[in-house]
Amino acid sequence: MQVTVRNGDSFWKYSILFGVPYRLIVDSNPGIVPEALYIGQTVQVPGFQWTEHLIVSGDSLWRIASRNGISAELLLQTNPGLHSNNLQVGEKIRIPRRITELVTNPQRNYNVAALEEDIGRLVAAYPFLRRSSIGNSVMGKPITEIRIGSGDRIIHANGSIHANEWITTPVLIQFLNEYAMAVTNSSDLRGTSAYGPYLAVTLSVVPMMNPDGVDLVIDGPPTGEPFHSDVAAINGGSMDFSGWKANIRGVDLNKQFPALWERDAVAGPQAPAPRDYSGVAPLTEPEAQALAELTRSRSFQRVLAFHTQGEVLFWGFEGLEPPESESLATAFAEASGYEAVRNADSTAGYKDWFIQDWRRPGFTIELGQGVNPLPLDQYGRIYDAASSIIVVAITQ
Repeated sequence: MQVTVRNGDSFWKYSILFGVPYRLIVDSNPGIVPEALYIGQTVQVPGFQWTEHLIVSGDSLWRIASRNGISAELLLQTNPGLHSNNLQVGEKIRIPRRITELVTNPQRNYNVAALEEDIGRLVAAYPFLRRSSIGNSVMGKPITEIRIGSGDRIIHANGSIHANEWITTPVLIQFLNEYAMAVTNSSDLRGTSAYGPYLAVTLSVVPMMNPDGVDLVIDGPPTGEPFHSDVAAINGGSMDFSGWKANIRGVDLNKQFPALWERDAVAGPQAPAPRDYSGVAPLTEPEAQALAELTRSRSFQRVLAFHTQGEVLFWGFEGLEPPESESLATAFAEASGYEAVRNADSTAGYKDWFIQDWRRPGFTIELGQGVNPLPLDQYGRIYDAASSIIVVAITQ
Protein backbone atom coordinates (compact mmCIF):
# COMPACT_ATOMS: atom_id res chain seq x y z
CA MET A 1 0.00 0.00 0.00
CA GLN A 2 1.30 3.45 -0.90
CA VAL A 3 1.20 6.46 1.42
CA THR A 4 2.25 10.03 0.75
CA VAL A 5 4.84 11.61 3.01
CA ARG A 6 3.58 14.54 5.10
CA ASN A 7 5.43 16.99 7.30
CA GLY A 8 7.01 15.20 10.26
CA ASP A 9 6.72 11.72 8.76
CA SER A 10 9.42 9.07 9.15
CA PHE A 11 9.75 5.33 8.73
CA TRP A 12 9.67 5.03 12.51
CA LYS A 13 6.37 6.89 12.59
CA TYR A 14 4.91 4.57 9.93
CA SER A 15 6.14 1.58 11.90
CA ILE A 16 4.27 2.75 14.99
CA LEU A 17 1.13 3.92 13.19
CA PHE A 18 0.71 0.76 11.12
CA GLY A 19 2.15 -1.69 13.63
CA VAL A 20 4.67 -3.01 11.09
CA PRO A 21 8.33 -3.75 11.95
CA TYR A 22 10.60 -0.88 10.96
CA ARG A 23 12.93 -3.16 9.01
CA LEU A 24 10.09 -4.29 6.73
CA ILE A 25 9.31 -0.69 5.79
CA VAL A 26 12.98 -0.12 4.98
CA ASP A 27 13.11 -3.32 2.91
CA SER A 28 9.89 -2.38 1.11
CA ASN A 29 11.43 0.86 -0.12
CA PRO A 30 14.80 0.14 -1.71
CA GLY A 31 16.41 3.29 -2.98
CA ILE A 32 14.73 5.53 -0.40
CA VAL A 33 16.99 6.95 2.32
CA PRO A 34 14.93 6.86 5.55
CA GLU A 35 16.63 9.98 6.91
CA ALA A 36 15.92 11.99 3.75
CA LEU A 37 12.15 11.72 3.23
CA TYR A 38 10.49 14.70 1.58
CA ILE A 39 6.89 15.91 1.56
CA GLY A 40 4.89 14.37 -1.28
CA GLN A 41 7.16 11.34 -1.64
CA THR A 42 5.50 7.95 -2.08
CA VAL A 43 6.34 5.22 0.45
CA GLN A 44 5.30 1.56 0.41
CA VAL A 45 3.81 0.09 3.58
CA PRO A 46 3.58 -3.72 3.51
CA GLY A 47 0.66 -5.84 4.64
CA PHE A 48 -2.14 -3.32 4.14
CA GLN A 49 -4.68 -2.66 1.43
CA TRP A 50 -7.13 0.16 0.84
CA THR A 51 -10.88 -0.07 1.29
CA GLU A 52 -13.38 2.71 0.80
CA HIS A 53 -15.90 3.97 3.34
CA LEU A 54 -18.87 6.18 2.59
CA ILE A 55 -19.57 8.62 5.41
CA VAL A 56 -23.09 8.22 6.82
CA SER A 57 -24.99 10.18 9.43
CA GLY A 58 -23.58 9.59 12.91
CA ASP A 59 -20.10 8.68 11.72
CA SER A 60 -17.13 10.08 13.54
CA LEU A 61 -13.44 9.57 12.98
CA TRP A 62 -13.18 7.64 16.24
CA ARG A 63 -16.11 5.34 15.39
CA ILE A 64 -14.78 4.56 11.91
CA ALA A 65 -11.31 3.86 13.28
CA SER A 66 -12.65 1.69 16.09
CA ARG A 67 -14.79 -0.41 13.76
CA ASN A 68 -11.75 -1.09 11.58
CA GLY A 69 -9.25 -1.77 14.36
CA ILE A 70 -7.00 1.20 13.59
CA SER A 71 -6.28 4.56 15.19
CA ALA A 72 -7.94 7.83 14.29
CA GLU A 73 -4.45 9.23 13.74
CA LEU A 74 -3.86 6.60 11.05
CA LEU A 75 -7.07 7.66 9.28
CA LEU A 76 -5.88 11.25 9.28
CA GLN A 77 -2.43 10.15 8.09
CA THR A 78 -3.78 8.23 5.11
CA ASN A 79 -6.46 10.73 4.09
CA PRO A 80 -4.71 14.06 3.44
CA GLY A 81 -7.13 16.95 3.87
CA LEU A 82 -9.41 15.04 6.22
CA HIS A 83 -10.25 16.74 9.52
CA SER A 84 -11.94 15.13 12.50
CA ASN A 85 -14.54 17.88 12.86
CA ASN A 86 -15.77 18.24 9.28
CA LEU A 87 -16.83 14.79 8.04
CA GLN A 88 -19.40 15.19 5.30
CA VAL A 89 -22.23 12.68 4.75
CA GLY A 90 -21.69 11.06 1.35
CA GLU A 91 -17.95 11.72 1.42
CA LYS A 92 -15.66 8.78 0.62
CA ILE A 93 -12.55 8.16 2.67
CA ARG A 94 -9.85 5.51 2.36
CA ILE A 95 -9.35 3.02 5.16
CA PRO A 96 -6.09 1.07 5.44
CA ARG A 97 -6.99 -2.51 6.29
CA ARG A 98 -4.46 -5.01 7.58
CA ILE A 99 -4.17 -8.14 5.43
CA THR A 100 -4.93 -11.21 7.55
CA GLU A 101 -5.75 -13.78 4.85
CA LEU A 102 -3.89 -15.25 1.88
CA VAL A 103 -3.68 -12.98 -1.13
CA THR A 104 -2.78 -15.98 -3.30
CA ASN A 105 -5.00 -18.77 -4.58
CA PRO A 106 -2.87 -21.93 -4.38
CA GLN A 107 -5.41 -24.77 -4.55
CA ARG A 108 -6.03 -24.94 -8.29
CA ASN A 109 -4.44 -26.30 -11.45
CA TYR A 110 -1.30 -24.26 -11.08
CA ASN A 111 0.08 -23.37 -14.49
CA VAL A 112 2.35 -20.46 -15.44
CA ALA A 113 -0.58 -18.03 -15.64
CA ALA A 114 -1.66 -18.93 -12.08
CA LEU A 115 1.91 -18.47 -10.84
CA GLU A 116 2.28 -15.06 -12.47
CA GLU A 117 -1.05 -13.92 -11.08
CA ASP A 118 -0.18 -14.95 -7.54
CA ILE A 119 3.35 -13.54 -7.62
CA GLY A 120 1.87 -10.21 -8.71
CA ARG A 121 -0.50 -10.26 -5.74
CA LEU A 122 2.29 -11.23 -3.35
CA VAL A 123 4.77 -8.51 -4.28
CA ALA A 124 1.99 -5.89 -4.32
CA ALA A 125 0.93 -6.80 -0.77
CA TYR A 126 4.45 -7.41 0.55
CA PRO A 127 6.90 -5.22 -1.36
CA PHE A 128 9.83 -6.37 0.79
CA LEU A 129 9.72 -9.57 -1.29
CA ARG A 130 12.38 -9.40 -4.00
CA ARG A 131 11.44 -10.84 -7.37
CA SER A 132 13.92 -11.49 -10.16
CA SER A 133 14.25 -13.66 -13.25
CA ILE A 134 17.11 -16.15 -13.15
CA GLY A 135 16.70 -17.10 -16.81
CA ASN A 136 14.21 -18.38 -19.34
CA SER A 137 12.84 -21.76 -20.39
CA VAL A 138 13.29 -23.28 -23.83
CA MET A 139 10.10 -21.48 -24.92
CA GLY A 140 11.21 -18.19 -23.39
CA LYS A 141 9.08 -18.26 -20.24
CA PRO A 142 10.73 -16.54 -17.26
CA ILE A 143 12.05 -18.63 -14.39
CA THR A 144 11.38 -16.54 -11.30
CA GLU A 145 13.22 -16.37 -8.00
CA ILE A 146 11.58 -14.75 -4.97
CA ARG A 147 13.62 -13.85 -1.90
CA ILE A 148 12.37 -13.06 1.58
CA GLY A 149 14.52 -12.10 4.56
CA SER A 150 17.56 -9.94 5.16
CA GLY A 151 20.07 -12.34 6.72
CA ASP A 152 23.47 -13.36 5.40
CA ARG A 153 22.63 -17.08 5.56
CA ILE A 154 20.90 -18.00 2.30
CA ILE A 155 18.70 -21.09 2.10
CA HIS A 156 17.18 -22.20 -1.18
CA ALA A 157 14.04 -24.13 -2.11
CA ASN A 158 12.71 -25.00 -5.55
CA GLY A 159 9.78 -26.86 -7.07
CA SER A 160 8.39 -28.23 -10.32
CA ILE A 161 11.71 -29.25 -11.82
CA HIS A 162 9.58 -32.21 -12.95
CA ALA A 163 6.55 -31.11 -14.93
CA ASN A 164 3.93 -33.46 -13.49
CA GLU A 165 5.03 -32.61 -9.95
CA TRP A 166 3.58 -29.10 -10.35
CA ILE A 167 1.73 -29.23 -7.01
CA THR A 168 5.05 -28.32 -5.39
CA THR A 169 4.77 -24.81 -6.88
CA PRO A 170 1.60 -23.62 -5.09
CA VAL A 171 2.99 -25.16 -1.89
CA LEU A 172 6.02 -22.87 -2.11
CA ILE A 173 3.91 -19.85 -3.06
CA GLN A 174 1.57 -20.40 -0.12
CA PHE A 175 4.54 -20.68 2.23
CA LEU A 176 5.90 -17.36 0.99
CA ASN A 177 2.47 -15.82 1.50
CA GLU A 178 2.10 -17.14 5.05
CA TYR A 179 5.67 -16.20 5.96
CA ALA A 180 5.28 -12.64 4.63
CA MET A 181 1.95 -12.22 6.41
CA ALA A 182 3.32 -13.56 9.71
CA VAL A 183 6.42 -11.37 9.73
CA THR A 184 4.39 -8.28 8.82
CA ASN A 185 1.77 -8.92 11.49
CA SER A 186 4.37 -9.94 14.11
CA SER A 187 2.73 -13.34 14.47
CA ASP A 188 4.00 -16.90 14.58
CA LEU A 189 4.75 -19.12 11.62
CA ARG A 190 3.71 -22.65 12.54
CA GLY A 191 4.44 -21.96 16.22
CA THR A 192 7.70 -20.10 15.59
CA SER A 193 8.26 -16.35 15.63
CA ALA A 194 8.63 -15.23 12.02
CA TYR A 195 10.65 -12.06 12.59
CA GLY A 196 13.77 -13.73 13.98
CA PRO A 197 14.31 -15.93 10.89
CA TYR A 198 13.57 -12.93 8.66
CA LEU A 199 16.48 -11.03 10.21
CA ALA A 200 18.85 -14.01 10.26
CA VAL A 201 18.15 -15.79 6.97
CA THR A 202 17.42 -15.00 3.35
CA LEU A 203 15.12 -17.61 1.83
CA SER A 204 15.50 -17.99 -1.93
CA VAL A 205 12.60 -19.72 -3.68
CA VAL A 206 12.30 -20.73 -7.33
CA PRO A 207 8.74 -22.03 -7.33
CA MET A 208 8.58 -23.33 -10.91
CA MET A 209 11.78 -24.58 -12.54
CA ASN A 210 10.05 -26.15 -15.57
CA PRO A 211 7.34 -23.75 -16.78
CA ASP A 212 7.07 -25.21 -20.29
CA GLY A 213 6.61 -28.71 -18.90
CA VAL A 214 4.05 -27.64 -16.29
CA ASP A 215 1.92 -25.91 -18.92
CA LEU A 216 2.20 -29.01 -21.10
CA VAL A 217 0.93 -31.29 -18.34
CA ILE A 218 -1.91 -28.99 -17.27
CA ASP A 219 -2.99 -27.33 -20.52
CA GLY A 220 -1.84 -29.74 -23.23
CA PRO A 221 0.63 -29.19 -26.06
CA PRO A 222 1.51 -25.70 -27.27
CA THR A 223 -0.13 -24.62 -30.51
CA GLY A 224 3.07 -23.36 -32.10
CA GLU A 225 5.58 -25.40 -34.03
CA PRO A 226 7.91 -27.16 -33.75
CA PHE A 227 6.92 -27.77 -30.13
CA HIS A 228 3.42 -29.11 -30.84
CA SER A 229 4.65 -31.83 -33.21
CA ASP A 230 7.80 -32.54 -31.22
CA VAL A 231 6.08 -33.25 -27.90
CA ALA A 232 3.45 -35.39 -29.61
CA ALA A 233 6.19 -37.47 -31.23
CA ILE A 234 8.17 -37.80 -28.01
CA ASN A 235 4.96 -38.86 -26.24
CA GLY A 236 4.27 -41.61 -28.78
CA GLY A 237 1.42 -39.71 -30.39
CA SER A 238 -0.62 -39.56 -27.20
CA MET A 239 -2.21 -36.29 -26.12
CA ASP A 240 -2.19 -37.44 -22.47
CA PHE A 241 0.83 -35.72 -20.93
CA SER A 242 0.11 -36.60 -17.30
CA GLY A 243 3.23 -38.79 -17.18
CA TRP A 244 5.52 -36.06 -18.54
CA LYS A 245 8.40 -35.05 -16.24
CA ALA A 246 10.84 -33.54 -18.74
CA ASN A 247 11.19 -30.08 -20.18
CA ILE A 248 9.60 -29.26 -23.54
CA ARG A 249 12.55 -30.86 -25.39
CA GLY A 250 12.16 -34.18 -23.61
CA VAL A 251 15.15 -33.74 -21.27
CA ASP A 252 14.73 -34.60 -17.58
CA LEU A 253 16.03 -31.50 -15.80
CA ASN A 254 16.83 -33.37 -12.59
CA LYS A 255 19.23 -35.58 -14.55
CA GLN A 256 21.15 -32.65 -16.01
CA PHE A 257 23.66 -31.87 -13.29
CA PRO A 258 27.37 -32.84 -13.36
CA ALA A 259 27.28 -35.31 -10.48
CA LEU A 260 28.10 -38.73 -11.97
CA TRP A 261 26.06 -37.65 -15.00
CA GLU A 262 27.75 -40.23 -17.24
CA ARG A 263 26.53 -43.10 -15.06
CA ASP A 264 22.99 -41.76 -15.20
CA ALA A 265 23.10 -41.16 -18.97
CA VAL A 266 24.12 -44.74 -19.74
CA ALA A 267 21.32 -46.20 -17.63
CA GLY A 268 18.46 -44.08 -18.99
CA PRO A 269 16.81 -43.42 -22.37
CA GLN A 270 19.13 -42.48 -25.20
CA ALA A 271 16.77 -40.05 -26.90
CA PRO A 272 14.27 -37.39 -25.80
CA ALA A 273 11.52 -38.93 -23.68
CA PRO A 274 8.71 -37.88 -21.34
CA ARG A 275 11.01 -38.75 -18.42
CA ASP A 276 14.51 -39.91 -17.45
CA TYR A 277 16.46 -38.76 -20.53
CA SER A 278 19.64 -37.06 -19.28
CA GLY A 279 20.43 -35.16 -22.49
CA VAL A 280 23.60 -35.27 -24.56
CA ALA A 281 25.71 -33.66 -21.81
CA PRO A 282 25.28 -32.02 -18.40
CA LEU A 283 23.69 -28.58 -18.26
CA THR A 284 22.59 -28.38 -21.87
CA GLU A 285 19.10 -27.13 -20.99
CA PRO A 286 18.46 -23.44 -20.19
CA GLU A 287 16.39 -24.29 -17.11
CA ALA A 288 19.18 -26.37 -15.56
CA GLN A 289 21.75 -23.75 -16.56
CA ALA A 290 19.72 -21.05 -14.80
CA LEU A 291 19.51 -23.02 -11.56
CA ALA A 292 23.19 -23.90 -11.69
CA GLU A 293 24.21 -20.26 -12.21
CA LEU A 294 21.91 -19.10 -9.41
CA THR A 295 23.45 -21.67 -7.07
CA ARG A 296 26.97 -20.60 -7.95
CA SER A 297 26.18 -16.91 -7.47
CA ARG A 298 24.22 -17.11 -4.19
CA SER A 299 26.41 -19.48 -2.13
CA PHE A 300 23.48 -21.29 -0.53
CA GLN A 301 24.01 -22.78 2.92
CA ARG A 302 21.51 -25.57 2.27
CA VAL A 303 19.03 -26.47 -0.46
CA LEU A 304 15.61 -28.12 -0.54
CA ALA A 305 14.41 -29.59 -3.83
CA PHE A 306 10.69 -30.39 -3.64
CA HIS A 307 9.30 -33.28 -5.67
CA THR A 308 6.42 -35.75 -5.47
CA GLN A 309 5.75 -38.47 -4.36
CA GLY A 310 6.61 -40.93 -1.52
CA GLU A 311 6.58 -38.99 1.77
CA VAL A 312 10.32 -39.46 2.05
CA LEU A 313 13.35 -37.16 2.08
CA PHE A 314 16.80 -38.03 0.78
CA TRP A 315 19.86 -36.34 2.25
CA GLY A 316 23.05 -38.11 1.09
CA PHE A 317 25.23 -38.43 -1.98
CA GLU A 318 28.26 -40.70 -2.24
CA GLY A 319 29.17 -40.02 1.40
CA LEU A 320 30.03 -36.39 0.57
CA GLU A 321 27.32 -34.80 2.72
CA PRO A 322 28.47 -32.99 5.90
CA PRO A 323 27.62 -34.33 9.39
CA GLU A 324 24.90 -31.70 9.94
CA SER A 325 22.87 -33.21 7.07
CA GLU A 326 21.83 -36.16 9.20
CA SER A 327 20.69 -34.06 12.14
CA LEU A 328 18.73 -31.78 9.82
CA ALA A 329 17.16 -34.77 8.07
CA THR A 330 16.09 -36.13 11.44
CA ALA A 331 14.53 -32.79 12.37
CA PHE A 332 12.74 -32.61 9.00
CA ALA A 333 11.39 -36.13 9.48
CA GLU A 334 10.11 -35.34 12.97
CA ALA A 335 8.41 -32.16 11.75
CA SER A 336 6.78 -33.72 8.70
CA GLY A 337 6.25 -37.36 9.59
CA TYR A 338 8.24 -38.34 6.51
CA GLU A 339 10.96 -40.98 6.38
CA ALA A 340 14.55 -39.75 6.18
CA VAL A 341 16.75 -41.85 3.87
CA ARG A 342 20.41 -41.21 3.33
CA ASN A 343 20.92 -42.60 -0.17
CA ALA A 344 18.54 -43.18 -3.08
CA ASP A 345 21.11 -44.42 -5.60
CA SER A 346 20.53 -41.17 -7.46
CA THR A 347 22.96 -39.42 -9.79
CA ALA A 348 22.93 -36.19 -11.82
CA GLY A 349 20.25 -34.59 -9.63
CA TYR A 350 20.36 -31.03 -8.34
CA LYS A 351 20.68 -32.16 -4.71
CA ASP A 352 23.48 -34.56 -5.70
CA TRP A 353 25.45 -31.85 -7.47
CA PHE A 354 25.02 -29.38 -4.62
CA ILE A 355 26.33 -31.86 -2.04
CA GLN A 356 29.19 -32.91 -4.31
CA ASP A 357 30.44 -29.42 -5.18
CA TRP A 358 29.69 -27.52 -1.96
CA ARG A 359 29.77 -30.25 0.72
CA ARG A 360 26.75 -28.60 2.31
CA PRO A 361 23.34 -30.05 3.24
CA GLY A 362 21.09 -30.79 0.28
CA PHE A 363 17.73 -32.55 0.33
CA THR A 364 15.30 -34.04 -2.15
CA ILE A 365 11.86 -34.05 -0.55
CA GLU A 366 9.15 -36.25 -2.06
CA LEU A 367 5.79 -34.82 -1.02
CA GLY A 368 2.56 -36.84 -0.84
CA GLN A 369 1.65 -40.33 -1.93
CA GLY A 370 0.22 -41.81 -5.11
CA VAL A 371 0.57 -41.36 -8.86
CA ASN A 372 1.81 -38.06 -10.29
CA PRO A 373 0.37 -35.56 -10.80
CA LEU A 374 -1.01 -35.82 -7.29
CA PRO A 375 -4.63 -34.70 -6.88
CA LEU A 376 -5.49 -31.43 -5.20
CA ASP A 377 -7.41 -33.26 -2.48
CA GLN A 378 -3.98 -34.09 -1.00
CA TYR A 379 -2.95 -30.46 -0.97
CA GLY A 380 -3.61 -29.69 2.69
CA ARG A 381 -1.59 -32.62 3.97
CA ILE A 382 1.20 -31.94 1.48
CA TYR A 383 1.37 -28.28 2.47
CA ASP A 384 1.51 -29.08 6.18
CA ALA A 385 4.51 -31.37 5.68
CA ALA A 386 6.38 -29.05 3.31
CA SER A 387 5.85 -25.91 5.38
CA SER A 388 6.96 -27.71 8.54
CA ILE A 389 10.20 -28.71 6.81
CA ILE A 390 10.90 -25.20 5.54
CA VAL A 391 10.32 -23.70 8.99
CA VAL A 392 12.90 -26.10 10.45
CA ALA A 393 15.30 -25.25 7.59
CA ILE A 394 15.19 -21.50 8.30
CA THR A 395 15.26 -21.75 12.10
CA GLN A 396 17.93 -24.37 12.81
